Amino acid sequence: MYLVISEKPSVAQSIAKVLGAYKKEDGYLSGRDCIVSWCLGHLAEYAMPEAYDDKYQKWRFDDLPIIPETWKLEVARDKKKQFSVLKNLLTGKFFVPIDYVVNACDAGREGELIFKRVYDLSGSRLPVKRLWISSMEDDAIREGFANLKSGEEYKNLADASVCRAQADWLIGMNASRAYTKTYDYRLTVGRVQTPTLAMLVQRGEEINHFQKKQFFIAHVMKDGLDAVSEHLENRDAAEQIAAACNGKDAEVTDIKRETKSVAPPKLYDLTTLQREANRLFGYTAKQTLEYAQSLYEKKLLTYPRTDSQYLTDDMADTAKAMITMIEKLLPFVPEADCKTDVGRLLNSKKVSDHHAIIPTAEIAKLDEDSLSTAERNILYLAANRLLCAAAPKHRYIAVKAELNCSGYLFTASGRTVSEQGWKLYEGALKKYLRADDDKEEAEDAHTLPDLEKGQVIRRVGSKVTEHFTQPPKPYTEDSLLAAMERAGSSEMEEDVERKGLGTPATRASIIEKLIASKYAVRKKKQILATEAGSKMITLMPEYLKSVQMTADWENRLLAMERGQTTEEAFMADIYSLIERMLSDCRALPQDERQKFSGDKGNRGVGKCPVCGGPVYEGKSNFFCSNRECSFTLWKENRYLSSMKKTVDKKMASELLEKGRTHAKDFYSAKTGKNFEADLLLIVSDDGKTSFQMEFPNRLSGKKKE
Repeated sequence: MYLVISEKPSVAQSIAKVLGAYKKEDGYLSGRDCIVSWCLGHLAEYAMPEAYDDKYQKWRFDDLPIIPETWKLEVARDKKKQFSVLKNLLTGKFFVPIDYVVNACDAGREGELIFKRVYDLSGSRLPVKRLWISSMEDDAIREGFANLKSGEEYKNLADASVCRAQADWLIGMNASRAYTKTYDYRLTVGRVQTPTLAMLVQRGEEINHFQKKQFFIAHVMKDGLDAVSEHLENRDAAEQIAAACNGKDAEVTDIKRETKSVAPPKLYDLTTLQREANRLFGYTAKQTLEYAQSLYEKKLLTYPRTDSQYLTDDMADTAKAMITMIEKLLPFVPEADCKTDVGRLLNSKKVSDHHAIIPTAEIAKLDEDSLSTAERNILYLAANRLLCAAAPKHRYIAVKAELNCSGYLFTASGRTVSEQGWKLYEGALKKYLRADDDKEEAEDAHTLPDLEKGQVIRRVGSKVTEHFTQPPKPYTEDSLLAAMERAGSSEMEEDVERKGLGTPATRASIIEKLIASKYAVRKKKQILATEAGSKMITLMPEYLKSVQMTADWENRLLAMERGQTTEEAFMADIYSLIERMLSDCRALPQDERQKFSGDKGNRGVGKCPVCGGPVYEGKSNFFCSNRECSFTLWKENRYLSSMKKTVDKKMASELLEKGRTHAKDFYSAKTGKNFEADLLLIVSDDGKTSFQMEFPNRLSGKKKE
């Protein structure tokens, strides 16, 4: 009897069906010779600092660095029942003895981490085998189980996943606390999040500081021809040229025709799929990943969390069969006599964990009504990209003409398509889906009239147009993903496809974290740094916001996966980085620490009386920044409402600093008049608040809530 553990219940059901495990139990499925169970995503996470020592409930710089000697894992409250099932299965506490366990979590670094945490936390000693597949099709599952590998073969990948997670925890916990306490300004620091934010901030500064320049262009026109002058800084000069040419003859002094081509695009990896879906449909990276994952679990799409745009060398027949199937089945495919070349899609050397995203043979059974509109769009994109990638080049003739009119030089450019090639499929899909592509063409696509050298064009018209230089465009999800992918490429090994900030599987969550932290905001398709995000980057040292550090870490993690470096060497560098950061914080002069002391909008109103963390103002309350702390001071509360009084920011600040505040406008329902008194704040150990009232000018004392 063997045990199979997948990442999600839906995946477990697909595997159980193939293995014949049909009997439903509480938290697992059982068959004649196997049991199939599941995690619920990340069942276990590294514990918060206070789980190691109660003193960490309060944020104090002197308690840093926080470096666990033995790492603790905690199971989320809503997942404890399923973990209990897995633990009992893994440790033989069920009546059926288990010979070995199959790690069937998603085949990648995160899947390895999810399984390892559950396995380690359970205390299991069962031998581990690894299922590594790129499709949830029945045949792929059968083949995968027929070729199970020893879990030891993936030890390096598991080590890299653990080091990545521990490094992120150490940087996040230590840096966030260190800089928050140093500046008395709430900050959330992340290994990948911070350099990504730095890119957003830099782009915003480039736009804000951009000085637009005006220029003018003179045109000569006749029968569809529009030739333009060079850019002119002076309107009068442009008007003079236009006046000199109006009604005059223009001669074609030179004409160049050049045959050009545009190579087909590569197949989708996750990042390019997310970029295209954002550009065409406005989907966020997170949404696209969710839709693609759903299609994978429905067996219609191969594994989406891939960083490769190629298929392996042995997949030529698969690609040919899939192209034929798509051409016959899917409604957007135009009739075309295009020769396909699947050879350009194959390159095993450029496939790391998984090959590129393509549809599976299950599309032969596709019921479109079972898909949401978004899922259909993503499936069609992947199918159409396979057609495009195997299709011929797009070919055209680029024409550039030079004209002389009244001694002034003008140029005109255009193109004539000679072979649509892969763009035939691209255009057909966009038309079918009615998708708006906001991608700008690099060259003008209009067609010029037939021109020959020496030709004279009689009595041309003229005009002047006004233009301005354009600032850089704000990042969209499309362009930000591209920038994250390219970032730090010069620091990466040449033969490594996984480059830049984060991985294809994590970039969506990084963007969402920036938005959740209010360091960035979505404005339609644009992603913009907020004021808080800009100030955050101003405070960070260069090495924490530099893409070079993240690129270097990714290189080291990849080296660890290959067995070229050790956990100890990697983590030693992380510890050194934390010490450098803390040392830099200690060395900051006092005036630098008070850099934002005048920023009342974003600074805390005081320190939490329970844990010592910063307290911030919300819409209806003042709350502790520490999510694990329950302290809240409500602006409107039952005690003060009878006195027609609410807690404002000044009162809250005094209550937190001194435990009391004085006011002259408390209302007495008994007398119908206002009175003055001191309001005292009482806070219990569990964060609950109450009030007392003290009358300094009276002999008798206090009114208690």
